[in-house]
Amino acid sequence: MRRGYPWRVGIIIVITIISVVLISKTPINLGLDLKGGVHVVLEAQDTGEIVEEEDMQRAQAIIERRINGLGVTEPIIQRQGTRRIIVELPGIHDQQQAINTIGKTALLEFADPNGNTFLTGAYLKSAKLGTDQYRRPAVDLEFNEEGAVLFGQLTTRFVNQQSIIMLDGEVLQIVNIKEPILGGKAQITGIGSYEEAKHLAVMLTAGSLPIPLEIVETRNVGPTLGQDSIDRSAKAGVIGIILVLLYMVFYYRLPGLVADIALGIYLLLVFAILASINAVLTLPGIAGLILSVGMAVDANIIIFERIKEELNAGKRLRPAIDAGFSHAFKTIIDSNVTTLITAAVLFYFGSSIIRGFAVTLSIGILVSMFTALFITKVILTVIVDQNPEKMRRYFAMKGVEK
Repeated sequence: MRRGYPWRVGIIIVITIISVVLISKTPINLGLDLKGGVHVVLEAQDTGEIVEEEDMQRAQAIIERRINGLGVTEPIIQRQGTRRIIVELPGIHDQQQAINTIGKTALLEFADPNGNTFLTGAYLKSAKLGTDQYRRPAVDLEFNEEGAVLFGQLTTRFVNQQSIIMLDGEVLQIVNIKEPILGGKAQITGIGSYEEAKHLAVMLTAGSLPIPLEIVETRNVGPTLGQDSIDRSAKAGVIGIILVLLYMVFYYRLPGLVADIALGIYLLLVFAILASINAVLTLPGIAGLILSVGMAVDANIIIFERIKEELNAGKRLRPAIDAGFSHAFKTIIDSNVTTLITAAVLFYFGSSIIRGFAVTLSIGILVSMFTALFITKVILTVIVDQNPEKMRRYFAMKGVEK
């Protein structure tokens, strides 16, 4: 074995073990179509003001950002009437867990000493984890232009009095207004721990709801697809993968077998990454993964065809392998980078489902390049280095001159 390859083999082994551990400890959730989930209905509450359509649209968008930031959890979020929002979360059957996943409404209110709301979190521009003058956890707030004016009026009007900060109707803190605050920046202090401060900052950054919402219904829902459809889809997927594996071995012999091993590691890596980002697998997602299996071997095919050309040109096996990988490298990178650019555009401009597709597509592309250019080469080189002359006969690929 050439110098440097033992540690590369070690990297492959470690990555494989970590992937298996991640998959076993964090199994991938199945989508609403495969396993069902929890159905939650949120209703806007009366606050003395008319609930505007714009407020409901903003609340729906904020909830979607909270529970589907990367677009890979694939919930269903839709309106019902003029005052309700329906949220269906896949892979969850514990109703309390569903409520925790949606999170608090995070309706932040700043009230005067009499308890009258002066401004809400709807005017909040940002909320970040910070510290107070004693290095204790705090949340730094910054209001938009209109909010800065309202906050300035509150602190100017009630100097040397108390202001009440409420979150979801509960008193979060009572603060003494020592002087007018006109810059639009404030700080929430007196928070128990950095973890609580971070959680609060995340909730507020994700978007403070312009209106209070209350959960009025929670129930479990079954899968939208029948078991027969699921079983047939799974069977089709297994058959498709087996056919790809057999084709590679039949056509490329030993290199094809190595590609199949790399493909197995590819699947482990993809599932491990999806599990680590809490992705939800739907039937279209499974179809995409099955399709990605065929796409993942494309890079290997390009490499093997280059090796074939080098062997037909009279090179010995080991130099032919090095040249094959070297010549195929640029082609593989160029073809995949263009697809990654497309995925980036989809992620930036797309909706939640489109963003989820872009994320999974990017993961598949990056992992396939790694397995083809690194894992396949390492395994193939280690095997060939045992006896290059003897191993040449196992490279009797179609089109290689004897």
